[in-house]
Amino acid sequence: MDSKILGGRGDRDDILHRAMFALNGQRPREALRCAEEILKVDPRHGQALRVFGSALLMLDRAADAIAPLEKAARQLRTAEADTVLAIALRKIGRNEDAVSKLKRAIKRRPPYAAAFHELGYLLFSLQRDNEAIEMLRQGVQIAPMMPEMSIQLGYVFLRQRNCAEAKGAFARGLEISPNSADALSGMAGAHQQIGENEQAADYLRRYLRQRPHNVSAWISLGHCLLELGQLEAGYDCFRTAAQAGPTSYGRALSSLASAARGRLWLRPSHADLFLRRGKRN
Repeated sequence: MDSKILGGRGDRDDILHRAMFALNGQRPREALRCAEEILKVDPRHGQALRVFGSALLMLDRAADAIAPLEKAARQLRTAEADTVLAIALRKIGRNEDAVSKLKRAIKRRPPYAAAFHELGYLLFSLQRDNEAIEMLRQGVQIAPMMPEMSIQLGYVFLRQRNCAEAKGAFARGLEISPNSADALSGMAGAHQQIGENEQAADYLRRYLRQRPHNVSAWISLGHCLLELGQLEAGYDCFRTAAQAGPTSYGRALSSLASAARGRLWLRPSHADLFLRRGKRN
């Protein structure tokens, strides 16, 4: 499109609408082209800068996204602009700068739930669990129907080995989004951590119906079934994991060998027969 026809505000608003629609539709290249047309005429257009930077971020060009997103944040002074900038900063390893931007974002009004979720996630990744819990709890109060908030909170509690709180958080996530793979995996982990293997196995089966190629989940299910005395079913889980590739074979073999009811072979060829070919020996 020729930038000469974008002199009027109505023209720019129309292109901006198309840019945002493309961005929300996961079409970052189209969003980038539309935002560029506006920026040719108005380089300080805050929303166009935000869309431009967000599109670059979606294209895994976080370093290139920083400059336009910084300009957008200065122009717009909104929690959304601060949050997108913080995500870009996190992706290039500037974690403390990202925390600073997010702490500014959560103070803006009206509250922006995504800022609380991003800050909770970032603090969790930095192993600042107590701060993460505080942020995510505030986020749950602001956006109780946002499943990601409760699910992330569950993972913080799970790392703290607070399985009761973890199960409560994952349960809230599953009430909102019953098929959430992250919530199913987290709930399985919370049950398995305290020896509730039957419940853990149920959640792992539900998870594997969605993610059938997840090696870690097959190994976890195998451990649960061994603990429940369902030996052959458990061994079959390790076989499924082992057949995913050479690295997975090594993981499955070492995990089975270290299990309380696992198997140990003196000859690698015997292990290979057992895991790769399913021989019951």
